[in-house]
Amino acid sequence: MKDLHFEKISPIAAPARDLYAWHTRPGAFTRLIPPWQEISLPAGGPTVRNGAQVRIRMKRGPLTLSWLAEHRNVRPGESFEDFQVSGPFGKWEHLHEFRPAVNGSILRDSIHYRPPGGALGAAVLGGSIRADIERTFAYRHRTTAADLALHAGFAGRSPLTVAITGASGLVGESLSALLTTGGHRVLRLVRRPSDHPDAVEWRPEIGIVEPGRLEGIDAVVHLAGENIGSGRWTKRKRERILTSRVQGTRSLIQSLAVLDAPPNVFLGASAVGVYGDRGSQLLDERNAPGDGFLADVCAQWEDAVGTAGELGSRVAMLRFGVIVSPRGGMLAKLLPPFRAGLGGVVGSGEQYLSWVSIDDAISAALFTLQRDDLEGPINVVAPHPVTNRGLTRRLGDVLQRPTILPMPAPLARAAFGQMADEMLLASTRVVPTILQDAGFGFRHQRLEDALAHLLGR
Repeated sequence: MKDLHFEKISPIAAPARDLYAWHTRPGAFTRLIPPWQEISLPAGGPTVRNGAQVRIRMKRGPLTLSWLAEHRNVRPGESFEDFQVSGPFGKWEHLHEFRPAVNGSILRDSIHYRPPGGALGAAVLGGSIRADIERTFAYRHRTTAADLALHAGFAGRSPLTVAITGASGLVGESLSALLTTGGHRVLRLVRRPSDHPDAVEWRPEIGIVEPGRLEGIDAVVHLAGENIGSGRWTKRKRERILTSRVQGTRSLIQSLAVLDAPPNVFLGASAVGVYGDRGSQLLDERNAPGDGFLADVCAQWEDAVGTAGELGSRVAMLRFGVIVSPRGGMLAKLLPPFRAGLGGVVGSGEQYLSWVSIDDAISAALFTLQRDDLEGPINVVAPHPVTNRGLTRRLGDVLQRPTILPMPAPLARAAFGQMADEMLLASTRVVPTILQDAGFGFRHQRLEDALAHLLGR
């Protein structure tokens, strides 16, 4: 059958050489995978050189598809091609092209392909395949342009070496990819021995196993901690939530203290849960911590992070809001019932939710790393918090599903215990005053825009 053709062309406000370099760095493929797709690839991603191959595994419903691709016709600074060696398509040839332009460059993706199953497959699957390709490359081009714009804001600064705990988590994995596409080096602090040159073993109870391997690093981003959203908050669970954060932070900082040159920057994760349940009160970094288990955990966590200042490091606490991504966290839990038309408000629906898209969460972390004047608590939230009712309506609209099945507060408490009162029913209306005053540019100021981007709608 005749080949089908797809082409996507976008202007990028960056030189062609920077656009090409971004695509060849370790985290590029991770940044380009749409979050609504379940795709896995080898650690580090593919290497762009002639003959280099990568095996990709893609899950579609109950099926897992294996795809072996090879890079060919690599023209450094200009273009490269991907060819399907084996996989689901009858043919797949993808040209990545990077052309100079007056105000930057032109990104061109050109694909010649044949659907699986020949003419019958094209007739049955052709429309859905085309639609999937279109939404995938719309996402890819938006992400590429935004990432390069972020990196361009710090073009005159030297590349950083950043150690990250929790690097395999939702935020850590995405932040690692963002950093490496900007030319920075990431050392992953892992809990098991590893032969990878950029993996350093650490144990939250004792710290870094070989502290000397961190000599000369520029920064630490400490994200690790017990998952607060999984399982009921039993007494033992609450102890793990607190200890993993406070003791883990103290042991990490004690390990850094033995270095000849401790890191210049220490970023510690925290959460807007530090403010407690405050109703409709508008909150920013000037407000004191509130009451409750989460508020107490965050306050103790931030106190532990603050001791990194004794090393001479600039210290900031990133108070993350609810991070919006279909790959994990709240949104991943909401998607199955909402897609089935079983979504609805929780409790009164009037409680405020302070949220941030995954892209803005990691961009704010990089922004804070690069800005020498930012320290102390920083709210990492979008400028426009929403109520639970607003979240329910917006998610239903994006998914085009009804949202008529509420979860009354007593039912939420019966199902989730204390977690319901502090996470589902509590109201925290937070704004990012420090980031906005510093000139941080949000990709997604409004929830409906974030959902449309992250879900490919």
